[in-house]
Amino acid sequence: MAITKDKKYLSSLLIGSAIIGVISAVMVIFGNPKNMGFCNACFLRDIAGSLKLHSAAVVQYFRPEIIGLLFGSFIIALLKGEFKPRGGSSPMTRFAISFLVMIGALVFLGCPYRMILRLAGGDLNALIGLFGFVFGIGVGSFFIYNGFSLGPAKKAKRADALILPSSSLILFILFLSIPSIFVFSTSGPGSMHAPIAISLAAGLAVGLISQRTRLCMAGGVRDVILIGDGTLLLGFAAIFILALISNISLGLFNLGFAGQPVAHRAQVWNFMGMAVVGLGSVLLGGCPLRQIVLAGEGNSDSAISVIGMIAGAAFAHNFSLAGTAMSSDSIGGPGAFGKAACIAAFIILIAIAAVNTFRREK
Repeated sequence: MAITKDKKYLSSLLIGSAIIGVISAVMVIFGNPKNMGFCNACFLRDIAGSLKLHSAAVVQYFRPEIIGLLFGSFIIALLKGEFKPRGGSSPMTRFAISFLVMIGALVFLGCPYRMILRLAGGDLNALIGLFGFVFGIGVGSFFIYNGFSLGPAKKAKRADALILPSSSLILFILFLSIPSIFVFSTSGPGSMHAPIAISLAAGLAVGLISQRTRLCMAGGVRDVILIGDGTLLLGFAAIFILALISNISLGLFNLGFAGQPVAHRAQVWNFMGMAVVGLGSVLLGGCPLRQIVLAGEGNSDSAISVIGMIAGAAFAHNFSLAGTAMSSDSIGGPGAFGKAACIAAFIILIAIAAVNTFRREK
């Protein structure tokens, strides 16, 4: 397996990823849920709830980490001359794929980033999710190898690229100044959060590092499968190792399948949920973390993907598709609707991939 010979990039990737690993573990000490110091899917879901897009009372909070992540990418892209407005690559198809990715993530109870953090906390249920994630990426890589494409992005208006950052900033200002117009959980994961300033700072740091290093878990696995390049995976290895060391040092490590926070032991659905996330992320060209970062760089297709994930989160909770956490008398997992939605999501993603791979324009 090849690794880049660019020593400057490799060192920045490893150092930056190590910092992210420490941040993700320490955020739990500051108040975020265990094994959820940072989770893009979970935090987008919480924001959807805070905006009253769903009524699941335990997962409603306007997470400053997401605002920080978006603006960390946005600011550094501007400073480095890498803010490049572009878009128009099958936006509605991207919305649909992102919508389905979020359903898979909420069946599993986390995005690829949280999957690594759960493993670093000792949650072996996430290992089953990792197998599913790799499987989904493998399926998606088959279509990419055979020519899958959603079409090229084109240069776009600067105003288009600024819509998501500006609207997010307005919402954040409202969150700070008129919190009464939002909904906040009083129990459950949504009620657990770090102080606003710390959450925002953590998001800014992760956004800045992710933009400079091009971190993407789905992209890393895809690169190994298609071109034998494991460079990006080294970043997530560094996140895992530093988060693991931090969790052990802070007394947050708990090895096993049972008793894990905001997780379930319905292993078929841990596998299938992340298989949907892996397949969909490859088709999008990046996992949820990467989509938010790209949106900050001016990619309106990725901005559409972020909106699609928020819509998917709202739909999942409004129609009881999300998995439930294990309890003392239950292994948790998705209900009948969630299981059916997960299978349907995988099938629909295969159909989207096939149409955009084997269809020949006349």
